[in-house]
Amino acid sequence: MAGRQSRRGFGLVSLPLEGGSIFILPLVLPRGEREPLPGPKHCEGPCLVPHVGHSAQHVPLSTGHLLFSLLGHQDVVRDLSFAPNGSLILVSASRDKTLRVWDLSRDGRQVQVLSGHVQWVYCCSISPDCSMLCSAAGEKSALLWSMRSYTLIRRLEGHQSSVVSCDFSPDSALLVTASYDACVIMWDPYTGEQLRTLRHVPLHSALDYSGEVHTSSLRSVCFSPEGLYLATVADDRLLRIWALELRSPVAFAPMTNGLCCMYFPHGGFIATGTRDGHVQFWTAPRVLSSLKHLCRKALRTFLTTYQVLALPIPRKLKEFLTYRTF
Repeated sequence: MAGRQSRRGFGLVSLPLEGGSIFILPLVLPRGEREPLPGPKHCEGPCLVPHVGHSAQHVPLSTGHLLFSLLGHQDVVRDLSFAPNGSLILVSASRDKTLRVWDLSRDGRQVQVLSGHVQWVYCCSISPDCSMLCSAAGEKSALLWSMRSYTLIRRLEGHQSSVVSCDFSPDSALLVTASYDACVIMWDPYTGEQLRTLRHVPLHSALDYSGEVHTSSLRSVCFSPEGLYLATVADDRLLRIWALELRSPVAFAPMTNGLCCMYFPHGGFIATGTRDGHVQFWTAPRVLSSLKHLCRKALRTFLTTYQVLALPIPRKLKEFLTYRTF
């Protein structure tokens, strides 16, 4: 599974491992850029949160003393996602078919249990504005939750096989889901509308697929930090990079047994993890965002789709701001 880290460049990073173990480690900033890491009242400095089996334990790195355990899940935890606003709200996704919301600033108090999936939950992602949570399980639909009321907003239905990965754009205006059906669907999370489908098709006849049917089954998808690119990992032994406004990849890299991918927070690099226990690093396209994209990104960080559509502005500008000009 892919690790999760703070989009602000500091905080904690989660590293899910085989066997149900997940380690959450502090991110270290360059000298001169360090900010105090917010934490539970009993933790004065950086903390480690190892997760083994069905519970998590909060341990300060300086002393190694156990502060508290997060108990509640009845099966292996597959993924973790911190709220990007530094509030120390943590969401965990488990094979027990639930998501659980924890408040680490209140001694790891369990805030809510989210039930709705009928299969193992593989992935969870909190939107950068902290208003929504998306979860993906071994089902054909992804679930979108409110992080304010902890209620189900809608089911996102459109895939033909299990959804296994999801990620929000940096401005929270877009959501992407990846599935074993070899497709990435780009959604408007506010309306539930499908904006685009990216289909993974074989690129080279020389690639030996050994007669397997699901050679392009997707494993992971993630947005680039500026929100102009996507990276995907599939079972056809390729890492693909997609430009947001194009229907075909702009770059490829051969890889074997890929399971997860993640962009470097400042762009330019992608890390991938494999079933073989390897972590690989790849260069990625660097782009200077246009002024109009920067303006759209700034506006969409605080305006929902419905609020944009209600503005007294030209229709073409509304379509651009809501990513409907593809």
